[in-house]
Amino acid sequence: MTAEELLLLVEKYSAKNYLPLPVVLARGKGVWVYDVEGNRYMDMLSSYSALNQGHRHPKIIRNLKKQLDRLTLTSRAFHNDQFGPFCQYLCGLAGQEQVLLMNTGAEAVETAIKAARKWGYQKKGVEKDKAEIIVCENNFHGRTTTIVGFSSEPQYREDFGPFSTGFRIIPYDNIEALQQAIFPNTVGFLVEPIQGEAGVIVPKPGFLAQAQEICQANKVLLMLDEIQTGLGRTGKMFCYEYDNIKPDILIIGKALGGGCIPVSGMLASTEIMSVFRPGDHGSTFGGNPLACAIGKAALEVIVEEQLPRRAFENGVYFIEKLRQIKSRHFKEIRGRGLLIGVELKESSGPARPFCERLMKKGILAKETHQQVVRFAPPLVVSKEELDWALERIESVFVE
Repeated sequence: MTAEELLLLVEKYSAKNYLPLPVVLARGKGVWVYDVEGNRYMDMLSSYSALNQGHRHPKIIRNLKKQLDRLTLTSRAFHNDQFGPFCQYLCGLAGQEQVLLMNTGAEAVETAIKAARKWGYQKKGVEKDKAEIIVCENNFHGRTTTIVGFSSEPQYREDFGPFSTGFRIIPYDNIEALQQAIFPNTVGFLVEPIQGEAGVIVPKPGFLAQAQEICQANKVLLMLDEIQTGLGRTGKMFCYEYDNIKPDILIIGKALGGGCIPVSGMLASTEIMSVFRPGDHGSTFGGNPLACAIGKAALEVIVEEQLPRRAFENGVYFIEKLRQIKSRHFKEIRGRGLLIGVELKESSGPARPFCERLMKKGILAKETHQQVVRFAPPLVVSKEELDWALERIESVFVE
């Protein structure tokens, strides 16, 4: 079928909850994808960081195919031979004692919310049904009704209520506001090390370290959502490492699935995880043998190919080259590693038309928060490939 015919099918049969660029992709490898007509594009979004290892990484695909021939699903009603080794490897890499595996990032966030509340009642002694979790303005933690209920984005909330209570919203990167928002019934502070969907907002140095100090002084769990920033994206295995801390609860997903299937998890100490009893929480697909085999291979690729280091070095290079582009449209360029946002001046109009022009040049990037173009290529990208992209980016923004 042609691209036009396929787009007509989407228009007729799909809900209109996305506004994708008008390109129909058919195959991909590494940092490159190809549409149904054979045109080549560089993927500069990486499925919102779910493709840190690139499209169809050979090792991940080998492990996927091998496991497909053995066993794909058991549910947690039974054990499988991939589950334990994956949990051990993941916990060792993250420096945490235990993990609760789920599928999507939103599921992992919901799991963390349940864990923090239950910990508050059982370990901190918070009055029943009074637990509060502090979150930040412009947060993005997922799309469930609980999560959108504490979003500050009007569209995410519109006509989806009533919402769950128990959340207090403060400005991002504001230590004073965090201090003032903590009360005896506060059980957690849920925060992104960098706000990706908000436009790649990078906090001041030391923000997370100060937040941890305040949380520890008040017996509040520091809950870090590293679904988009983790697993090498920002130039370290986890973005919180820039502040030399370790969270009480670590939430990961996206790249954990190696660009193949959804794999996510909430990691914490044995003391926090001990609040869960059999029957308290679960997932039919969470921790399935196929996901575990893929997840372990996905992590091994990140470690063996030193993708955090490559993201750091190429990120410094890419940001420096972007800042050298003399464009009247640029307001600010910010980011860390290979999570980069280019904010455009309001006088230049929204970012969407620029993304459409980039597409015509062979670069697939996506707008976020109206005025920001996000560049986040797979971490396997080379400097030569970045130079290829920079030449085309410059041509679009200088035009």
